[in-house]
Amino acid sequence: MVQFVDVRHMRDWITAEGVEARIAGIARYIEQDFLRWASFDKSARVAAHSPVGVIELMPTSDGELYGFKYVNGHPLNPSRGFQTVTAFGVLSEVDTGYPVLLSEMTLLTALRTAATSVVAARALARPDSSVMAIIGAGSQSEFQALGFKAVMGITQIRVWDTDPAAMDKFEANLGSLGFDIVRATSAADAVAGSDIVTTCTADKAYATILIDDMIEPGMHLNAIGGDCPGKTELDAEILRRSSIFVEYPPQTRIEGEIQQLAADHPVTELWTVLAGHGIGRMSGSDITVFDSVGFAIEDFSALRYVRDTTVGTNFAEEIDLVADPANPKDLFSQVVPQEAHRG
Repeated sequence: MVQFVDVRHMRDWITAEGVEARIAGIARYIEQDFLRWASFDKSARVAAHSPVGVIELMPTSDGELYGFKYVNGHPLNPSRGFQTVTAFGVLSEVDTGYPVLLSEMTLLTALRTAATSVVAARALARPDSSVMAIIGAGSQSEFQALGFKAVMGITQIRVWDTDPAAMDKFEANLGSLGFDIVRATSAADAVAGSDIVTTCTADKAYATILIDDMIEPGMHLNAIGGDCPGKTELDAEILRRSSIFVEYPPQTRIEGEIQQLAADHPVTELWTVLAGHGIGRMSGSDITVFDSVGFAIEDFSALRYVRDTTVGTNFAEEIDLVADPANPKDLFSQVVPQEAHRG
């Protein structure tokens, strides 16, 4: 039997504790897994790109559990009545190969992305950070705001989007949840006076959402929108004067902001900072950039958290996905006549 968490279960699971608590929980699991980074198999995701989007498979294993996520990214989908992102994931036991969890990951990816951002910001931003700018007011922006409120206590948000309706939605959804929201008039206006800047735009294009002149000493940037070849958000000059932190360099150099830089441009892996091996922020005037593209270990962490918090609850059900281990031939023999599969 396999633990199954569908969209309804996931929604109910999130609602039971609230978005903020779930993001904080996933952040704890991500930190745990980043601290044992060496125990994981690591590879860049397998991506199938098209002119309108991307479909990706993101696998990893810690030697005991194997996990993967299937996810797409199609920025034009909303205009056709579909979601931009849809995903599901699996955890399996390595010693048997049997799946133990099958989970919806569209909502979970939104939580995981925010959780990863706050893990990075807590390690890299100035400890006294209190104001965050959010550039791009799509759905992920709301998860980012809730995550930073939950983990870092940040409630002052300066938001900007080229679509006024997106900012209307952002204010309507978050305005009553303890935030002090400033509706900026431009990206430059949003960034001015902010301690942390999060970019989460969706267009699959080389874009310059932030230019170098906007960035002040001491800022921390979470660049989470760029996540595939040919898609960026930051002026390359910002990167050249910043300390850059990444998840997995072989993947980020292809998909992240640093695809704009030389292949040997120095970067620091975030896990090394968390583990005390790498150098993070060195002074209050440093500019730090977390060039986040999303990595399989983060999804593995999110799936572990879901498994641990839904097992034996009404937030999951048990389904038959494999044959009875006591008599594994039963399923095969019921489908294919015995004579059809004799040697």
